Amino acid sequence: MKAITMILLTIFLGKSCSNEAQNDIANATLQYSASTRGFFQKIVIINQKATISRDRNSEKAPEELTISDKDWEEIIGYFEKIDLEKVPTLKDPTQKRFYDGAAIANLKIRYQDKNYETVDFDHGFPPAEIEKLVNKIVSIAKAKE
Repeated sequence: MKAITMILLTIFLGKSCSNEAQNDIANATLQYSASTRGFFQKIVIINQKATISRDRNSEKAPEELTISDKDWEEIIGYFEKIDLEKVPTLKDPTQKRFYDGAAIANLKIRYQDKNYETVDFDHGFPPAEIEKLVNKIVSIAKAKE
């Protein structure tokens, strides 16, 4: 009887922890932006919805889409692996943006009433610690093009 109780308790606690992680990211805001003189892209993700702006002057309405469950699960997995306190100190792997070789990009995260923002990095070459998350966010916007 104790064994059954322990198994059920373990399953229940395991399920509640995974749901808690999803609830936490549901309250987070992820904003990726990249720009040069001729290119602009801003992707804002809030609670399984993405808003994509390609117009710097906001003359066109941003595109809105619902993120698929599969993509959302991937975003949650990548988000959970990020140490948010280290985000502002992440090193950019390349400096192509200094000679117009790449758009200037950054990632802003608002999580539990705190803001975390990366230093500028090259669009397409994010810091390794956030690479999978950034690439997933960008791929969602590319699918909408």
